[in-house]
Amino acid sequence: MADILVVDDEVGIRELLAEILGDEGHTVLLADCANRARALRDEARPDLVLLDIWMPDHDGLTVLRDWATRGQLTMPVIMMSGHATIDTAVEATRIGALDFLEKPIALQKLLRAVSSGLERGRAGPISVPVQAPVGDRKPLVLANSGAASDARHGEGLGLSGASIGHDALPLDMPLREARDVFERVYFEHHLVREQGSMTRVAERTGLERTHLYRKLKQLGIDLTRGAWRRIV
Repeated sequence: MADILVVDDEVGIRELLAEILGDEGHTVLLADCANRARALRDEARPDLVLLDIWMPDHDGLTVLRDWATRGQLTMPVIMMSGHATIDTAVEATRIGALDFLEKPIALQKLLRAVSSGLERGRAGPISVPVQAPVGDRKPLVLANSGAASDARHGEGLGLSGASIGHDALPLDMPLREARDVFERVYFEHHLVREQGSMTRVAERTGLERTHLYRKLKQLGIDLTRGAWRRIV
């Protein structure tokens, strides 16, 4: 069992999470603002933190960034929000958040995220992800069976009903670069197909949302609002 710090300015959410996690055998610490969260992190050294983004004094991203900058991000942090954008989720994972939960949080999703977070924490020190620069690359267009005109699957992608020919693949590249090119096309295809819904893309690709955000960022895919419509 573990010590878990819950940071949220809404008393109802704090109490609900405390009850759920307490029933699982965890010790739960509660903070209603950023300053209290900082104090409890220093005093109790929790094993995991559930951190709300929108709070009255300082937002959760500021708290997360402060911990990362000061070398205090020694525990897994799972961000929570009911109003966050894709950009906010990407920024949180870039700073060092392990996962991102959208409110209202389903019970099983909460428990899975907490279990994964605690397992990650036991594995060793938390490392803040460093984004390597990605060169400008145009998406690879695969040979297809004539469905490229289907707008639901992205203009210019030609991936609906695609049949992959050897001449369409980046076979002359080093394996790492070729894999990046394929993954970029793969994720761009699903972003367009799912109308930019990160939840549906995560389900279709079999990735957790936090891993999906990180992967898209690493591949240099623009996640600003509407950017998935402008694949050339």
